[in-house]
Amino acid sequence: MARIFIALAGVLGALAVGLGAFGAHGLRAKLEALDDGAKRLGWWETAAHYHLVHALAVGLVAFVIARAPSSLGNGAGYAFTAGVLLFSGSLYAMTLGAPRWFGAITPLGGLAFIAGWVLLAVSGYRALG
Repeated sequence: MARIFIALAGVLGALAVGLGAFGAHGLRAKLEALDDGAKRLGWWETAAHYHLVHALAVGLVAFVIARAPSSLGNGAGYAFTAGVLLFSGSLYAMTLGAPRWFGAITPLGGLAFIAGWVLLAVSGYRALG
């Protein structure tokens, strides 16, 4: 699983950088023309920030489980990935015009991020214990 998570971290990181750059350079002018463009741009920036941070977290999971494979470590990697898809994905989608009810998905991604950090803490503690 460590190999899968390190590869996934690379893909998620590359996507985060690309989407962040798209938001800053390709999307900004289009959004600024809309009445709620500033709010939408904020959503995009938040999505890209959390996306990149949690791509790095998936990479950290890979290093922890390479040292001490565990189901908790694997769970952390899955939780971080789910968080990126749900949290960042829903914000990206709403920025691009998806219905506002997508906002109800965002907190589920936040819960997945929290679960990932707790699972990483426990598995890392056990790996170093």
